[in-house]
Amino acid sequence: MRKLLNIVIAVALSGFAFGANAQQATNLDELLEVVRQGKVNETAEFRQREQEFQSAQDRQAGLLADAEAQQRAEERRSDTLENQFQVNDEQLAELETEFTNELGALKEVLGVLTAVAGDARSQMEQSLTATQFEDRDEFITALIQKTSSGTQLPSIEEIERLWFEVQREMTEQGRVVTYDRSVKMTDGSEEVIPVTRIGVFNLATAGKYLKFEQGLVAELDRQPETRFTDSTASLQNATSGVAPFGVDPSRGSILALLIQAPSLRERVDFGGTIGYLILAVGAVGLLLWVERVIYLTAISGKVKSQIKSDTINENNPLGRILAVHEQNKGADVETLELKIDEAILKEMPPLERFLTMIKLISAIAPLMGLLGTVTGMINTFQSMTLFGTGDPKLMAGGISQALVTTVLGIVVALPMLFLHSIVNGMSQRVVHTLEEQSAGIIAVHAEQNKGA
Repeated sequence: MRKLLNIVIAVALSGFAFGANAQQATNLDELLEVVRQGKVNETAEFRQREQEFQSAQDRQAGLLADAEAQQRAEERRSDTLENQFQVNDEQLAELETEFTNELGALKEVLGVLTAVAGDARSQMEQSLTATQFEDRDEFITALIQKTSSGTQLPSIEEIERLWFEVQREMTEQGRVVTYDRSVKMTDGSEEVIPVTRIGVFNLATAGKYLKFEQGLVAELDRQPETRFTDSTASLQNATSGVAPFGVDPSRGSILALLIQAPSLRERVDFGGTIGYLILAVGAVGLLLWVERVIYLTAISGKVKSQIKSDTINENNPLGRILAVHEQNKGADVETLELKIDEAILKEMPPLERFLTMIKLISAIAPLMGLLGTVTGMINTFQSMTLFGTGDPKLMAGGISQALVTTVLGIVVALPMLFLHSIVNGMSQRVVHTLEEQSAGIIAVHAEQNKGA
């Protein structure tokens, strides 16, 4: 087959050469010579190519033989390594068994040591002392890895340090210490500032409480009431003795509840526009009450002075009534009584001014609070319609906000009722004094006319 292929290739090449040289021949002799020379050249080229092919085939056979020899060598090496692995595995198992036998009761000790180290690490990671002693976590983690590996034994120094760290944790729980620490502020920046640690309960700095989460000390987004934050500065500035401080024994739970509880200003804001209107109405009522108290106190003082004086002074209601009596001394009793009643009636409006308004405010404040509650409940039910009832906090928050206006209305109404009773009593005492003195004047005038 290979010979036939070579022959076909040679014929084709000769035909090509023949075609090319035949164009150059001009007669039969020249053509014959061209054919003879072409055949000679083609034979030489064919032999050369056959030799090159044979050489390439021999090289490929050599490379194949080398590859097969290398494959056999690698297979023998693989078998050797596999046998060695099995031997090493058996030796390792024997050594592990021997190591376990040699450990004996010490293995149980290592188990207890690992458990103690694990408990200590979990407790110390969440303890506030971690903000001061940051290197112990790495040590305890490395110790746990060593004791749980089964191939390594901790040193006496490592065991003693574990005992020391546990003892130090118990000691630090009862100490108040101040040290410098990097703190993340509310604006996102970090500052190294003095931090006071109160046992394992609280972290504080001047006027602020701090929190410790995931290895990071940060400032609270919102601080508790001033009476608590003021104690942090006094504690940090104290050098000895006893300093008042609000300690959270729950390690942050109570402090979180205090922060979440809304302040008085926030509760008032829950009332919205109606809540502010109620407060505005209450402020107006308070101003009116203050004006009435000042006015009635001054009038009452002038009336008392007029009672003690024999000189008529028309800067007070009693003086003006006495002036009416002086102007009508010659009149009969009935006429004088009518004149004095008329004078008393003229003095009544100034004395009773704004009293009705104060009483009205005490009446409408609860009604305005009820209005705010109703509108708030409507908004709450609309939210429930849109978002459902899956979130109890949403409903509770909406109802709480709705009830704020009712509270504000009651808070305004109750003092207004009390204040109205005060100024109304002051006004009635002045009126009673005027009526009492008027009755005395009429009685004296009647006695004088009867004697005449």
